Amino acid sequence: MRHSLIFSALLGTGLLAANSFSAAADRSLVFCSEGSPAGFDTAQYTTATDNDAAEPLYNRLVEFEKGATNVVPALAKSWDISEDGLQYSFHLREGVKFHSTAYFKPSRDLNADDVLFTFNRMLDAEHPFRKAYPTEFPYFTGMSLNKNIAKVEKTGPLTVVMTLNSVDAAFIQNLAMSFAAILSAEYAEQLLAAGTPSQINQKPVGTGPFVFQRYQKDSQIRYTANKHYWDPSRVKLDRLIFAINTDASVRVQKLRAGECQVTLHPRPADIDALKSDAKLQVIEKPGFNLGYIAYNVQHKPFDRLEVRQALDMAVNKASILNAVYQGAGQLAVNAMPPTQWSYDETIKDAPYNPEKARELLKAAGVKEGTQITLWAMPVQRPYNPNAKLMAEMLQSDWAKIGLKVKIVSYEWGEYIKRTKNGEHDISLIGWTGDNGDPDNWLGTLYSCDAIGGNNYSMWCDPQYDKLVKQAKAVTDIGQRTALYQQAQQLLKQQVPITPVAHSTINQPLSAKVEGFKVSPFGRNNFSGVSLAP
Repeated sequence: MRHSLIFSALLGTGLLAANSFSAAADRSLVFCSEGSPAGFDTAQYTTATDNDAAEPLYNRLVEFEKGATNVVPALAKSWDISEDGLQYSFHLREGVKFHSTAYFKPSRDLNADDVLFTFNRMLDAEHPFRKAYPTEFPYFTGMSLNKNIAKVEKTGPLTVVMTLNSVDAAFIQNLAMSFAAILSAEYAEQLLAAGTPSQINQKPVGTGPFVFQRYQKDSQIRYTANKHYWDPSRVKLDRLIFAINTDASVRVQKLRAGECQVTLHPRPADIDALKSDAKLQVIEKPGFNLGYIAYNVQHKPFDRLEVRQALDMAVNKASILNAVYQGAGQLAVNAMPPTQWSYDETIKDAPYNPEKARELLKAAGVKEGTQITLWAMPVQRPYNPNAKLMAEMLQSDWAKIGLKVKIVSYEWGEYIKRTKNGEHDISLIGWTGDNGDPDNWLGTLYSCDAIGGNNYSMWCDPQYDKLVKQAKAVTDIGQRTALYQQAQQLLKQQVPITPVAHSTINQPLSAKVEGFKVSPFGRNNFSGVSLAP
């Protein structure tokens, strides 16, 4: 017997195409974004900058409802789960078309082969496309999907069956994330034949509501409406343009001047003025995020617990919260936000105590004047509106316990690449939840499998790892909560990170923008967005 999760189709009638588009005035929306994406092959990347740039282009088998955490059908119109929880059968939507571009003309609609290509490329190190274009898949491996998906098979032209080795309570939630965007197997074959497989990352082809036109790094990305989209109700713009600028004040100026209609990550000092501007609207939401300090435990002296404890208790969080977040943040003490189910409210910070911190360093043999590097992000993030200022404050905090701190920064893509390689001593980083499941924090950020991915502390504790894996392999919420709370206690004791703050999200946009919803996962999605006349 099988449990069937059949959802009613999102489209009430047959698929309309080009004739659903108005011939009225051109509708172009400009989004003032904060950074240049490294590419458009979402399986390779984990940052919001990369995923935002790819979001208009792709669909996944399942997706999150806009502005919410629940999963709804997308390219899979329905799915079934076997009684033992190990087999998922996905039934694909008919008539879904891949983008037709100057560099690719599809000869067929989406079918099961595209799903097989998408997942087998990540699963199989010997896959022909992966061998021709070697790359890493940090989400896929960080969540152990490479180990847990036993096989992906097609049982019909529009039916795909995924078999797991063990129960994964977060599996459907995970498949709604950006890394699982479905790619065209036909396009991949064309690129292989031409000897240009890496173009899948720079000349993307998807099934999403917008079609890629061109990208100029540090300047703009241009998209045009997909007039053959499988859900025409979601395509209400003729053009979408990402105008890239790393300076938050410049982005705000452009928004107020009408040069863009949506921006992101305003400086806390600008919020009141934005809220009082009649031409704008500001959506405010509690942040499902965490800004934190990651200690690279593979670098000495951070391999020693007492050194990490000393650094942690020397951080003046109250001052940072006041200066950096300016009232738009909440003090963080745990490795995930308090709105995440299974959060352990009993966890407390070690008291701020520079004197004791200095004693701990001395006992650990760390000499006065020891130099360490602190890496600071070059961009504003939802979880950290001013990493440069935070780094300078930490530099001062740690100088008080006898350390010389050198602040280091790189362009955002390079920053992420180098920290994943473990080149830093300490880095400022953070996370916005991707799918509403605790594993997206406790597994994705701090597990052994996530080293080289999103585990910027390079921390691997077998006892912690066992708890997180056990929690993911059961479906009972009570059992999972108990295991995750044990893991949180252990992580707090071992101090691979210092949690700093959870920030409030303030999303400014033109009053003319309609249908935009703030994602709990920090994604900017323009599907279904329109502009009032």
